[in-house]
Amino acid sequence: MSVAAAATSPRPGWRPWRDPLLWLAAGFAALVFGLPLSRPLFAAWFPQLERPFYEADSFPALVLAHVLLVGASSLIALVIGMAAGIFVTRRSGAEFRGLVETVTAMGQTFPPVAVLAIAVPLLGFGAWPALIALSLYGLLPIVENTIAGLEQVPPAARDAAEGMGMGPTRRLWSVELPLAAPVIMAGIRTSVAINIGTAAIASTVGARTLGTPIIVGLNGNNLAYVIQGALVVGTLAVLADLALGRVTELLQRWKRA
Repeated sequence: MSVAAAATSPRPGWRPWRDPLLWLAAGFAALVFGLPLSRPLFAAWFPQLERPFYEADSFPALVLAHVLLVGASSLIALVIGMAAGIFVTRRSGAEFRGLVETVTAMGQTFPPVAVLAIAVPLLGFGAWPALIALSLYGLLPIVENTIAGLEQVPPAARDAAEGMGMGPTRRLWSVELPLAAPVIMAGIRTSVAINIGTAAIASTVGARTLGTPIIVGLNGNNLAYVIQGALVVGTLAVLADLALGRVTELLQRWKRA
């Protein structure tokens, strides 16, 4: 197998029918689209409930809305987090490193519910307050891993790039970021996994997410709704984590190749 093929295939001797990622993806699709078939099961489990199955929205539509919200917030966190991480690892921004790390750590420790409570009076109910809260919440892993990845680039690689006549910008994009990519990707993986679970809270301010049946169930003392929403959110988080883990693995193999 060539170096290029080795770097792009999931793993040597890969067999699709033995790949847990593909099986989980198929199971998730079956869960989302087949969940309405479980009405009799939930009716048997919760005979005291008049409506044991959530029907105000379809679960495929909620999954799409949830993924779009998490994707948009993760993209914002990625752009800001990588820019901040790159800036503080340059000579001109080194003195701001402590400030950047403190601010991003505050964004991680500040409760998302508090951010939503502050943002709602300014932006109103809907997806915008949730987008801000999730973007802030996802910054820390990306900033920290960007810094760690860039600091782990071997000095010999920088010296070789400089010896080839590369300027600072070209050296960053052609040498440093590609070598730091696996570590940065690990931070993105953590950030996305956190935001998938946290996005469920956004339904408290009117955003359409997989947290909607959970919030409705909690407000109406309907445990069946809570189980249905939590089951889909949890499976989505595991699926996203495995998929991004696969990307990290491919980057590691590409780096070694």
